[in-house]
Amino acid sequence: MSADGWDGILDKDEEIRWQGRPDGRVTFSIGNLATFAFGLFFAGFALVWMIMAASAGGLFWMFGLLHFAVGLAVAFGAIFFSAYRRRRTWYTLTNKRAFVATVLPFQGRRLKSYVIDDETVVELAAGDPASIFFATETRRTKNGTRAVRVGFERVPDGQTVYRLIRDIQKGPA
Repeated sequence: MSADGWDGILDKDEEIRWQGRPDGRVTFSIGNLATFAFGLFFAGFALVWMIMAASAGGLFWMFGLLHFAVGLAVAFGAIFFSAYRRRRTWYTLTNKRAFVATVLPFQGRRLKSYVIDDETVVELAAGDPASIFFATETRRTKNGTRAVRVGFERVPDGQTVYRLIRDIQKGPA
């Protein structure tokens, strides 16, 4: 049984159990506040450099504009990009898989699926709203790789979704 738009994506015996969207509010954490502070410091340093370069005359000070803009992008991106990404994300849970769909600039439309079975490690990050993590992905960084938790982030009915996933893990009754 498939719903509109899911033909060709769901298996014949796959049924949608839940669909939802994450909370799109701006959140603050130690990590994004530290990145915000670094970005402001970077932009401030570029601004001071531009002022000093402008006092010497000429247009050399304009080379600092790029650094100033990058500093502001790092600062405000740390605060606002996560909320922006969540506002452009949709979640679906079936009796076999979890789907995370996103529509982002420069990345386009993406649909990723993650198998839910009895060996899937499921973690509930309680809160209001709660997050349920059920997979990890390896992401490349400039210094190697790092593991990133994947799941349904900041969903208002997190406890209900967590119970649905646990029921799917138990199998058909």
